[in-house]
Amino acid sequence: MEAILRRDRLVVLAAVLGIAGLAWAYVVWLAAGMGMGMGMLGGSAVTGMTMPPPSGQMGEIGSGGVAAMAAPAARAWSPGAFVFMFGMWVVMMVGMMMPSAAPMLLIHARVARQSLAQGRPFAPTAWFAGGYLVAWVVFSAGATMAQWALDRALLMTPMMASASPYLGAGILIAAGLYQWSPLKDVCLSQCQAPLLFIQRHGGFGRDAHGSLRLGLRHGLYCVGCCWALMALLFVFGVMNVLWIAAIAIFVLLEKAVPAGRLVSRLAGTALVAAGVYMLV
Repeated sequence: MEAILRRDRLVVLAAVLGIAGLAWAYVVWLAAGMGMGMGMLGGSAVTGMTMPPPSGQMGEIGSGGVAAMAAPAARAWSPGAFVFMFGMWVVMMVGMMMPSAAPMLLIHARVARQSLAQGRPFAPTAWFAGGYLVAWVVFSAGATMAQWALDRALLMTPMMASASPYLGAGILIAAGLYQWSPLKDVCLSQCQAPLLFIQRHGGFGRDAHGSLRLGLRHGLYCVGCCWALMALLFVFGVMNVLWIAAIAIFVLLEKAVPAGRLVSRLAGTALVAAGVYMLV
C-alpha cells in the first residue's frame, strides 16, 4: 500500500478519471431517461411545460380555450424540481471540468508527497480539488437560476434548448465575442500554466484552509474562462450529451495545446458567424 501511495500521479489520475466517469455515467443515464419521459408525456415534467391537445380534440374546446391551450403554459418550479436541476448542473460540471484540472492536481500531489517525505505537514490534494469544485458549484447555482428564468419566460423548449432564434443567436454572438475579450485572455492564461499560477499566488497552502482557498481561486479563473462556452448549452440543449461532450473536449483542448489562444479565437469567430446566420 505504501508503494502504491507513493505513485501520486497514478492515484490522482485514477481519482480524477473515476469521479469524472461516474459523473458522465449519470449525465448519460439522466439524458436517456429524460428523453424517453418527454417523448411519452409530450412535455417536460421538470420544466412544467404542457403541450396542446391532439388536433382531434380541438373542436371540443371553445374559441377562447383554443387560444389558451395553443401556447405552452408555464408553471413555477417546485423546490424539488429546482434542487434536481441544480444537482444535474453540479454533476455535469464535475464531469466536464475535472479532467482539465488534472495537471494542477498532479502538481499539488507531487509537492505534497515531497513535503511529507521531508517531515513537513502538507494538506491533502483533496482540499485543493474541493476548492476548485466549490467554484463550479456556485456557477451551477447561477446556471440553474438562469434556466429557471428562461423557462418562466417560455424561452426554453421541453428538451431544455432555446425556443427563440433571437435568444439562441444572442447567446452564440455573446459567447463568440467573449472568446476575443481581454478577460478571457487573463483567465485562460491562468488555466494554461499551472506552475505560473502557483508562483503568482504564493504557492500551495500547507494547511487545509490555504489549499482550499487556492483551489477556489483556480476554479474561479476556470469559470471566468469557460462560462460563456457553458452558456451554449442553453442553445443546443442542456441535456444534449453530444454538445456536452464537445464543449468539454474543447475546454480541455484550449487549455492543453500551446496554440490554445488561437483555437479560442477561431472558435469565437465561428460562434459569431453562427449567431449571425441564425438571425438571418
